[in-house]
Amino acid sequence: MMTEISLNILDVAENSTKARASLVTISVEADFPADRLTVIIEDNGCGMTPEQVEQVTDPFFTSRTTRKVGLGVPFFKYAAESTGGTFSITSQKDVGTTVTAVFVLSHIDRMPLGDINTTIHTLVVYHPETDFVYHYRYNDKSFTMDTREFKEILGDIPFDTPEISAYIMEFLNENKLETDGGAVY
Repeated sequence: MMTEISLNILDVAENSTKARASLVTISVEADFPADRLTVIIEDNGCGMTPEQVEQVTDPFFTSRTTRKVGLGVPFFKYAAESTGGTFSITSQKDVGTTVTAVFVLSHIDRMPLGDINTTIHTLVVYHPETDFVYHYRYNDKSFTMDTREFKEILGDIPFDTPEISAYIMEFLNENKLETDGGAVY
């Protein structure tokens, strides 16, 4: 099992890029008064058939040909549900997929969010062909990062250029700190 929620987010978002998504939206919302942590990963990739949606939470099902099992989505589902939360996947062939995981924040079995900034940075820098929109909310404060805005400003300068990569990480760190005050949860 993955040890951080951010690693589950990375796994699902990587699936989105493999599904040829041109846009992946990731929302992380910590609502302490409601005792909920909600993660939504939405893409415009190739989508799945209803049969595939039914099978995707089965650890012995994978669409990959390199291995016989696919544990990422089943572990993410288990992680959310073991806290008393919920998990759902909706998908439409040739339209896209939405994965929603809701965790009970105060539950003793909830794994930590982990290094979400590094997860988002990794996705953005190593998948230049995919646009990412990242929404982060902590109670009543939030920020959004949209790579389409960065591309508009940067033109043809790639995100993996050291200065640009460092700027993206700094942008994530500063905005998260301003939003949640450095909370670790």
